[in-house]
Amino acid sequence: MNTSVQLLATAQRGLTAAAMAERPAERYAQAHLAALRAAAAVLAARANPISSQSISSQSISGQRSRPRSVWVLLVKVAPQLSEWAQFFAAGSAKRSLAQAGVPVVTAREADDLLRDAQRFYDQTAALLNASGQEFLPATG
Repeated sequence: MNTSVQLLATAQRGLTAAAMAERPAERYAQAHLAALRAAAAVLAARANPISSQSISSQSISGQRSRPRSVWVLLVKVAPQLSEWAQFFAAGSAKRSLAQAGVPVVTAREADDLLRDAQRFYDQTAALLNASGQEFLPATG
């Protein structure tokens, strides 16, 4: 199984875990992480290794640049997902707080993000021509 398919399968499992989470913070964090994995699947499928090196390793001045977020890189390889990238990038700090157990999200916010993460997953799977694939849960 290639990396992008594996990442989509992991994203799908994350969406399932988010849907089953009782605490809003856990549901929010799981949904956001699932979206992050779906974005990573697009990067894995579309990023050219040569351009990936030039994007992340050196700036124009020749100095090493800071690592870029998945959301920044996603816009470069799939511009049609720019609005999603901006949306999920804006929620990254809140996800980190939610993962740390800080009560920063309501049940409504968690449910809304789960719904949006599912829509984003569906778009990425369709973009990668994987929307009809059934992913089996990991064993082990």
